[in-house]
Amino acid sequence: MSLLVVGSVAFDAIETPLGSTNGKIIGGAATFIALVSSYFCPKVNLVAVVGGDFPKDAIALFRARGVNLEGLQIKENEKSFFWAGKYHNDLNSRDTLITELNVLGDFDPIVPESYQDCEYLMLGNLSPEVQITVLKRLRKRPKLVVMDTMNFWMRPEVLPELKTVLAQVDVLSINDEEARMLSGEYSLVKASKVIKAMGPKTLIIKKGEHGALLFGPDNELFYAPALPLEEVYDPTGAGDCFAAGFIAHMAACKSTSFEDMKRGVIKGSAMASFCVEKFGTERIVNLSESEIADREQLFFDLVKV
Repeated sequence: MSLLVVGSVAFDAIETPLGSTNGKIIGGAATFIALVSSYFCPKVNLVAVVGGDFPKDAIALFRARGVNLEGLQIKENEKSFFWAGKYHNDLNSRDTLITELNVLGDFDPIVPESYQDCEYLMLGNLSPEVQITVLKRLRKRPKLVVMDTMNFWMRPEVLPELKTVLAQVDVLSINDEEARMLSGEYSLVKASKVIKAMGPKTLIIKKGEHGALLFGPDNELFYAPALPLEEVYDPTGAGDCFAAGFIAHMAACKSTSFEDMKRGVIKGSAMASFCVEKFGTERIVNLSESEIADREQLFFDLVKV
């Protein structure tokens, strides 16, 4: 099986109630998705863009994890995307301090010929225009297309483009605030029906420390609780790790079934719980098989009756 990951590879600078990164660290949706997916899927292909300032050791980390970088564009004379943010005490809200699009401002996603056998596609949080371009450039539709997005792309001026992408994906993964904004409904059950009518047969609504809801194509419903943690250092990337665990599980078991999606939600929840325990990618780069298995079991135990 093959998994194609499209998204940002970037720099972040983060401040939370428990500390800060003291400068730039490696981040970006595709960074988290590709690294986490590499634990479960032997063939992870990346499409992204960075500037000449992106560290060579970070690129080496992708290669060490077996991520195919043929689709990674390196623009030597330009700067990588940079985001800086500060989280509030509840860690559920944050203020964006700096956003520098840099190379992401005119990103033209090139899909290499070797990626055309893509069976599973993860469209990380990017502009709908880029996501649409990727879908157009794949000659064969993947078995499963999963998409992540955010409230920034739900503004009236870009909403039509977002809806164009939504009409072409199988699974949408967003948080509860975004689901309410996109649907105009406060009830998440009502919101799920409105959003699924836009195209995605399946909807995942992430609720942070309150777990995640999976709404299936035939009105199936599954709830996965969050794991109570002693300390949460940095929520940045948790949603991307969740999406990675989900789609990598689907790719690994070569499935599109709702039953396997339920297991994918558990796996995604487990990987997200690792992510928040340290800043950036620090916690997710050297996990052992036993650590992952033990963490997943904790989640399975939580949902047992």
